Amino acid sequence: MAADARQFVNPEQPGYVGFANLPNQVHRKSVKKGFEFTLMVVGESGLGKSTLVNSLFLTDLYPERHVPGAAEKIKQTVKIDASTVEIEERGVKLRLTVVDTPGFGDALNCEDCYKQVIAYIDSQFERYLQDEMGLNRRNIVDNRVHSCFYFINPAGHGLKPLDIVFMKAIHHKVNIVPVIAKADTLTREEVFKLKSKIMEEIAKHGIKIYPLPDCDDDEDEEYKEQCRQLKAAVPFAVVGSNSIIEVKGRKVRGRMYPWGVVEVENPEHCDFIKLRTMLIAHMQDLQEVTQEIHYENFRSEKLATSKRTSKTSSRTSRAEGGGGGGDKEDKLTEKERLLLEKEMELRHMQEMIAKMQAEMAGGKGAAPSQNGRPAPGVKSHNV
Repeated sequence: MAADARQFVNPEQPGYVGFANLPNQVHRKSVKKGFEFTLMVVGESGLGKSTLVNSLFLTDLYPERHVPGAAEKIKQTVKIDASTVEIEERGVKLRLTVVDTPGFGDALNCEDCYKQVIAYIDSQFERYLQDEMGLNRRNIVDNRVHSCFYFINPAGHGLKPLDIVFMKAIHHKVNIVPVIAKADTLTREEVFKLKSKIMEEIAKHGIKIYPLPDCDDDEDEEYKEQCRQLKAAVPFAVVGSNSIIEVKGRKVRGRMYPWGVVEVENPEHCDFIKLRTMLIAHMQDLQEVTQEIHYENFRSEKLATSKRTSKTSSRTSRAEGGGGGGDKEDKLTEKERLLLEKEMELRHMQEMIAKMQAEMAGGKGAAPSQNGRPAPGVKSHNV
């Protein structure tokens, strides 16, 4: 018996079949294949979106980025910049795509600034749907947006009108994770009040943000406590930094101020660690929610629209062809038959009216028509 087969048949354990090793097979296959994840970051310029993303994944996604000045921003519109990087950690490969939206909220009129974001999300859904319906389904690249970090300005007293309009426009298309940017500009009391205010406004306007999954009863207490802390931290008040600073003999990632150092990875200073834990620990769930809810909604709506369009075109062609068709699949329902009869009757009446108008215009003693209808006092006769 081969060495691989011996692990599934253990004579020392009666009743042992070996399917308990299936998770190991799934693990090896997943690690070999690698993982894909797409993260979108949306918010006003200057809130530290790029810095936070680089801090989360310890990489530099924007090595040659150009920051436009005030004069350039006058005519700047919202752009979509997608950057992809391969990250490997302990043999596990992650293909990370970060979608940035420079120019969002910078114009004087921000009425349509979110439409390009929605168009990009829908285009990735459409692309995935076309790949699914194509011939080569084995090598589909998943570029669908699995999560959206929406950055909220800490200087405001809650959500701005733009924040509300944008989140309401995309909450049924993507998993929204609200983030309070540059939390080091607020005190602890101010952070707590701002979080409460934001959550009240989110509930008031019916905005659906990403719900962290509930823990099962058989989970250990440590994991349950972690989930409780993550749920209580929403929206996450974060600080990003790519600088390494030495504090009391130890090197930390943080920001130095005249009054002290803000440590990015210190839970007492900000929610950076909690945000990263949420993203990594629930990355699979974010992908599943995208697949089972957001993508399925888009797919069903797209197919329903396509079906309605095909029915309408088929009905029109049948009406033009005199309602022909003899197969069982082409038999019309009673409702469709009535609609066809009405359409043909209306078309016949329109032809009669046009004919009478032509006769009256030819000088047969009838008054001219008004707005395409017979003039008052002229009676139409059915033939």
